[in-house]
Amino acid sequence: MRRIAYLIVSVIMAQQVFVANADAKTAKCVVIGNGMTPYNGTCKFTPDNGGSFAIEPSGKSGFDGVTLISVAIVSPGVAEVRGLTRDGVNSRWGEAKRSKADPACWVGSDFKICVY
Repeated sequence: MRRIAYLIVSVIMAQQVFVANADAKTAKCVVIGNGMTPYNGTCKFTPDNGGSFAIEPSGKSGFDGVTLISVAIVSPGVAEVRGLTRDGVNSRWGEAKRSKADPACWVGSDFKICVY
């Protein structure tokens, strides 16, 4: 059952990226995570409904094997963050809160994502 749920979420994320890529914009992204090489560079920013969005690295190898990060708003100032790897593994990064010091950033327990 769990495998089916992961498959469904992966398909939805992939579908979202392919459909929304027409709306993608170039942005500057900073991604810092526990145990990963910090990413500070250009990315493709794809907005979604309600303030949710996805980012993909541009011109670099990626976010340490993660090719897509999705930030899905679940309530005002709170989001659920996931990463999709090159191998198609959809990993849950966890809950993030919008930074009051820098509203372009979302901060989780062991990661920070900023899009400018």
